[in-house]
This record gives sequence, C-alpha cells and structure tokens, in this order.
Amino acid sequence: QVQLVESGGGRVQAGDSLRLSCTASGRTGEDYAVGWYRQDPGKERELVATIDRAGSTNYADSMKGRFTISRDNAKRTVYLQINSLKSEDTAVYYCNLRQFASEYWGRGTQVIVSS
Repeated sequence: QVQLVESGGGRVQAGDSLRLSCTASGRTGEDYAVGWYRQDPGKERELVATIDRAGSTNYADSMKGRFTISRDNAKRTVYLQINSLKSEDTAVYYCNLRQFASEYWGRGTQVIVSS
C-alpha cells in the first residue's frame, strides 16, 4: 500500500508564491510517476503537471509558465512550485502516484488566493 501526504497549502495574496510538497510512504518501489492535480468546488479535477522517475515533466497547456514540478527521489517527495499566484489558482491540490497498474491519491492541500 502507498500513502501520499500533501502539504504547503494555505491562504496567500495574489502575486505570492507557494511550494507544495507531496511525500510518499509505503511500498512505492522506485519506478513511479507523480502528478499534481487541482480541483475547485463545482469543477472537474484538472491536471497541473506530471513527472516521471527520470525527471521528465509534462504540463497542462494552461499551467505552463508559473508552475514547476520537481522531485527528490531520496526523500520520495514531489514538489509543485507556483509563482505569481492568481485568484483562479484557488483550489484543492492533489497528488497522484502511478505505479504499473496501480494509482493512489492523497487527501489534498487547500490553496486560497486573495486578490
């Protein structure tokens, strides 16, 4: 079993920056990909970015520029740096880990951006 814990969210002002963390525990093995998603109430959950074990990244088109995903394999932690936060970035941010045919989700971390 794999557990994911997100952290780093909070209430910030527009223009601020945040770094979210997703730490995995349990039987992750070494070959897994991690993604960050976000969901605003009443909306679909949407992809922000993904990163594989080698560090190759993929961003949703609308997320390119202000979002940076990175990972520290030794710490089993994936980060999401968000710069120049906007009110529309307000959402719960979720971490997703995919390993072979299995998929795991964290409980999310809330980001609230005040303009």
